[in-house]
Amino acid sequence: MTLSTPNSRRWWIVLALCLSTIINYINRQTFSVLAPVLSKEFHFSHGDLSKIFGAFQFSYACTWLVGGVILDLVGTRLGLSLAVVWWSIVSMVTSFANSVASFATLRFLLGIGEGFNWPGASKAVAEWFPSRERGLAVAIFDSGSRLGGALAAFAIPWITFHLGWRFAFTASGLLGIAWLVVWLAVYPRTPRVVSCEDRSQGTLQRLASLLPLLKRSE
Repeated sequence: MTLSTPNSRRWWIVLALCLSTIINYINRQTFSVLAPVLSKEFHFSHGDLSKIFGAFQFSYACTWLVGGVILDLVGTRLGLSLAVVWWSIVSMVTSFANSVASFATLRFLLGIGEGFNWPGASKAVAEWFPSRERGLAVAIFDSGSRLGGALAAFAIPWITFHLGWRFAFTASGLLGIAWLVVWLAVYPRTPRVVSCEDRSQGTLQRLASLLPLLKRSE
């Protein structure tokens, strides 16, 4: 596949969205995988962990509610770019956290950035894929959530064992910065919106459905 035509470009775009979803899940799972290590080092109780996990879930849910509106205003290309940069920086800064308050605050900020991924990916699919292909496109990028969770379960412990838990947060953040280069290369400044194409197909289908009635009237 090349980027020379809209037909080929859209599949590169959905692969980039799959990668962003993989990285999204690696970032969010980093703390979960490291929870036993961090609990031991900082003496976190179950209550402390619930506050940290809850901070992420709250901001993530809130961003889902407003993320689509913001993306409609700034556009998919810029919106997802800023979101991934946001959560990548937050992830790297988390390597300096050392208390319940600092972890909870950073997890809250992480949820704000990561909450844009699904609205942004869905908007990109709507902009580039005709309705008959959107189910497949959504399935491709959504599969990144499972892949990301699986990769985090293996990669984060390995990094922690060899380089320490702080570098695990830094490494997961660097993935997002690397992804940004790919995203800006494959997603053009002016997206190809396929809604007009869908409407024209729908019009032709409605006209075809009227042909039997016209024949009866002759």
